[in-house]
Order: sequence, then structure tokens, then C-alpha cells
Amino acid sequence: MKRFIRISAYLLVVVFIVMNAVAGFHAYKFTHFAETAEPLTRQPEELSTKEKINALLFGVSLPRPCNTIVPKIPFETIRISNDSLECWELPVSKSKGTVLVFHGYGNRKSGMLDKAYAMHEMGYRVVLIDFSGCGGSKGNATTIGFNEAKDVKAAYDFYKEKYEEESIILLGTSMGAAAVMKSMKDYPMDVSAVLLECPFGSMYKTVCNRFEDMQVPTFPMANLLVFYGGLLNGFWAFDHNPIDYASHIQVPVLLMNGGKDARVSLEEIDDIYVNLKGPKKKVIFPYAGHESYLNDYAKEWKKEVSGFLKK
Repeated sequence: MKRFIRISAYLLVVVFIVMNAVAGFHAYKFTHFAETAEPLTRQPEELSTKEKINALLFGVSLPRPCNTIVPKIPFETIRISNDSLECWELPVSKSKGTVLVFHGYGNRKSGMLDKAYAMHEMGYRVVLIDFSGCGGSKGNATTIGFNEAKDVKAAYDFYKEKYEEESIILLGTSMGAAAVMKSMKDYPMDVSAVLLECPFGSMYKTVCNRFEDMQVPTFPMANLLVFYGGLLNGFWAFDHNPIDYASHIQVPVLLMNGGKDARVSLEEIDDIYVNLKGPKKKVIFPYAGHESYLNDYAKEWKKEVSGFLKK
């Protein structure tokens, strides 16, 4: 009996060590893009047994997001924040204001051009920003919106000084929305409105959603991934909660989400909406997933955004 207990204890220790090591590998690769990684072109079921085991144990190297296209209208490339962040500024005559656009996880500023064109057509100067670690900006790490809040503030400071007489509007998608919300909480920023698309409720919840989407139990790996994701990047990831950030936002907010979004639940959106302190409106595009709403709801998106900003 004692021998059985001893062997069981050893096995538990081994399992604990292996689980933590696996979580550490995955957390690192999830928050650090690889310059040499190849784009993901195959589905998990298309991998060989060896490739599946390797991916399960050591994670998948994610290629650093790169801008493969440029705006089809006149633009200027600008570097800010000690030359660490790259922006594209799309000028317009008789500007209604400046819209700063922030992309989501694994994306880059060129992936937000559809929204930039739409806002530009409405008469706004549009600035697309590459977060640190993405596109033309420096670095290779991402913190899923936590440290990216500093990038939001850097862009705000630069354009508030450059066009001091104009209003500033912040537009963020997914991770970009979370970064905008954290920045609004952390720093005093005189913005006229905030447009939020599919912000997750918390870091822990968004990791759990990914596990549930794959029909994999969340405990304990989701907890370990959040823990190591924060530890490896110097912050406590369990406190990264846009639901809490919402209670610090008092400016007008248009909150948008897809009714079929598997990454961000409508419950999370409701919790964020309730906590917003200023004028607000919630819009759900019923059949949209975690994607650009301009894919299938371009007319509706433009109507909601333009109508909200006119108010």
C-alpha cells in the first residue's frame, strides 16, 4: 500500500511538472510571434501524428503579423513613440475629427483598412496603428491588450498635440478594444467617443472561450496559460478585465458584437455594457462571428457608427 501511495505521488508530481511545462511553452508562443514561422495554412486535422504531438507539447509558432497591402488612397507613414510604433495616416479635407484605429490579436493595421475606408468616407481623418510586435512596429511580443494600452496612449498623445483643435475618436477591435478600454482606465484622455468591437470580458474568460470552442475542458490548463502568459510578460493576467475597465469610461461608447461570436459571449458584452458610465449604445449583428462586421453588415455598421457619432 505504501509503495502504491509513493508511486502515485511521484506520478502526480510528474504530471504537475509536465502540465506546467506545456502551459509555459504554449503561453510563450501565444504571446511571442516568430519571425521565421510559416503562415498557418493547415487545419489541425491535416497534421501528421508527429506534428500533432509536437504542437500539443510545445505549442504552435505563430508568424509575426506583417502588412502585405497598403491603403489604396493617399496616406502617410508616420513613426511615433520614439520610433517604435508605425502608423498610416489617411488625410481628408475639412476633417470631422481624427479616428485612431487599433487592430486585434494576430492582426496588423492593414487588416483594418475596411474600417479605415468607411470612416474616411464619413469625413474623418483616419490613423491606423500597428501595436508593438506587429506590422511595422518594433518588437515581437503581445500581451493581449495589457501593455498595448500604452501604445493607445502614445498614439493619442501624438495626435492630440498634432491636431489639437480636433476631436479624437478611438476605434478598437477585440484585443484592440481591450487595449483602448485599459488605456481609458489608466490615463486621462480627452476623447469624444469610443467605438468598441467584440472586446473580451477578461483575459481568463477569453482563454476559456478558446478551450470551449475546441470542446476541451478549461481546467486546469486555461488557468495555467493565463498565469504563465502574465508571468512571462511581467504582469498579473488575471487582473486584465475589460469588464472592470468599463466602469472607468464616461465618454460616449458604441459597443458592437456578433451574435454568433464564439470568442466573445453576449454575456460578456452585456457585463461590459452595464458597467459603462457614459452615454452608450449596444449593437448586435445577429449572424456575425468574431470577424469584421463589414463582411456581411457593411450597410448596418456604417449606419450605426455614423448615426452614433452625429449625436
